[in-house]
Order: sequence, then C-alpha cells, then structure tokens
Amino acid sequence: MRCDARKWGKGAVRQSPQLFPHNPTNHPDFCKHSTPAQPVPPRISQTEKKATEKRFCGNKKQSVVKNNPVITLIYTNKFFSPIMPLKADSSGRTYIQHPNGQLTHYIHTPCTPSHGNPRPTTILIQHGFARHSGFWTHWIPVLSLHYNVIRRDLRGHGYSSYPHASTPTQPQNYAYDVPTIIDEIVDLLDQLGLQKVHFLGESTGGMLGEILAATHPERVSSLTVCSTPTHLPPQALALFAFGRQTWPAALRELGARGWAEELAKVPGTVPVSNEESLQKYLDEIGISDGEGLAQYAEFLSTLDARPFLEGIQCPTLILAPTESAAVKMEDMKRLKERLRESRLVCIEGGGHEIFVTRAEACQRALLGFLSDLETERSNEGGLNTKNNL
Repeated sequence: MRCDARKWGKGAVRQSPQLFPHNPTNHPDFCKHSTPAQPVPPRISQTEKKATEKRFCGNKKQSVVKNNPVITLIYTNKFFSPIMPLKADSSGRTYIQHPNGQLTHYIHTPCTPSHGNPRPTTILIQHGFARHSGFWTHWIPVLSLHYNVIRRDLRGHGYSSYPHASTPTQPQNYAYDVPTIIDEIVDLLDQLGLQKVHFLGESTGGMLGEILAATHPERVSSLTVCSTPTHLPPQALALFAFGRQTWPAALRELGARGWAEELAKVPGTVPVSNEESLQKYLDEIGISDGEGLAQYAEFLSTLDARPFLEGIQCPTLILAPTESAAVKMEDMKRLKERLRESRLVCIEGGGHEIFVTRAEACQRALLGFLSDLETERSNEGGLNTKNNL
C-alpha cells in the first residue's frame, strides 16, 4: 500500500517527477523507484526559535534552526521571503500546512541568478484536474530565466493532502467549498511571503485564478488562463463519469489511473500518443489517490467562475486551444468580451493540454504578455519591482 505525506507519511512514495523537461515531445522516463517517506516535520516551535543562529543581510534577518536542517525561515521587514520551505519531508518535498490542518505540496524554483534580475517577480502555476505540479517541469527552464516560479498541487492531487473520514479522535471539519479553496491559495501566498503573483492556471486551475483575481485583486498582478472553461456543463460531467452514476463515483471505482485510462480513449484529451509515453503519463496521474480526486471532482461539479468575471480587474491572457475536447473557441471569445483588459491568443492544434503539446507557443505568448505589462507599467511610472510584487 502506497502512503505519503498526504496521509502523514508511512510506506513508500515516488520521487517528484521530471515530466517533460525542455522539449515536451521527448517524454523521458518518469521516476521508477520508491523511497521511504517520513512524517512531515512539525511547525517551528518557540524553543527551536530560541535555539537559532541569526545573521543579518541588508534588511533581512535569516534564522536557521539548529538540528533541523529541513526548516529554514527568512524574515524580512514586511513579508516572509518566498524562498525557503516552511515544511519538508525526507524526500525533499516542500509543504504549506494550513490552519485547517491540510497540507499543500508546492515546488519553488528561484529565478536564475546569472540573468541579473535582482528583484524578480513570481509566477504561481496552478495545474488542472488529475494532474500535479510535476506536469509543468518542462516550463521551468524557460520561466526561471526571468521569474521566480511556484507550482502547487491542488487539494487531493499529487502530494497534497485531502480530507479523510471523521473518527472519534480526528473529527473532520473541512469545508470543501470556494472560500476554503481560495483561502488556501491566499494562505500559501501569505506563508511564502508573496504579496502579489502572476497567476497561471491551466484548465480548471484557471477557474480558481479567475475567482482569486476577482475576490483578492490585491494579490494578483496578472492572470493567464490556459484551456480554461468558466464552468463544467452537464455534457462534460456525463463524459467524465464514463458510464457510472457520477464523475466522482467513476473515480472511486476506477481509481486515478483507471479513470485516466478511460479519458485517454477520448480524442483531444491527453497530450501523448505513443504507447510508452501514454503509460508514463497514466502513471503520473496515478500518483494521486482516486478518493482525493473524487472529492475534488465533487467540488468542480458545481464550481462556476462566471459570476466572478466582471470583478476581474487585472490584465488577463487567454491561451485558447483550437482543438480541445473540453473548451470551445466561441467560449474563449465570449470570455474575452467579458474581461475588461484581456488578450486572446489562439493556439492551433494540440488538443486540450496545449501547455504540453504546444508548450513553446504558449510560453512565447506568456512571456510576451508579461514583458508588455512590465513595459507599460514602467512607462506609467507605476511598476513596483519588489520581490513580492
């Protein structure tokens, strides 16, 4: 039985995958070996804080906890630095523990120092359903030349935890709703010391970005949505059920990998074609538990970003696939009409997961969009280049 930090760590887990680095068509081998997981270290205690070695660097004060090499906190005058993990396990995976007790796995990649950007801004990447942060590995060499990059696993995806059934000793009070999910994103920004980010959301991950931008405009510098619907219509929910009563029921019966095998039979849904690459892709989907995905599917089944669209004030880039089985071009055009300041870029071919199949085109569009924003704000005298902006 596989068990990892999502279940507070016993048994064996896979290492974080290197999914499609540099050229997404290469599809290198995924990780093949398991390593023993250990319980996630607890939050830093007052006793540990007193046992620290402190040094000052400019306006920053760094504290390294003695005898606890996996926890390093950097304090600044205003915010935490977005560099160091607040929690980590023996495999090097980093986590945020939220006040509600859930863990969010995230990966931080700092901006490449050699490119001379002393105060880079940050891009937060949010993957879509059934995927995880490792699916964006091939973007990192490109984005990290100019930006800090944070990737986070959704609730119940990858190495993030999910609520379990209540017991007399562990009552379950988790509210699986929009305020909870959005508050967890805000909490991640708070704990990592990020006042503002460029939010990049793929598929249903972009729906969260739309709601975040509307409800917390002070935290989003720009929004990019890639193959993102505003809601899931009944036809999509029926498709994802694959003959079962509901979509969540299919996930509980088939498991994460089994459900993905059914999805792969639908043209335009998965980004790989040859058998070897498909099996590796399915294995990566299988890192998540069927129950964790089922719970999130229940949440997505009623999620609707449309009431929030008029509240989005930040510049928005829409990466619109022309051959997706899940979103249509006319929907992307209607989305652009509803957003005050938006740019629509059509990505030809490649199915739904164009962030893999058309990675270079998407990357060019994103970097051009962000560069134009920086130029405009510089010309207006309003660009704040602080690290947390």
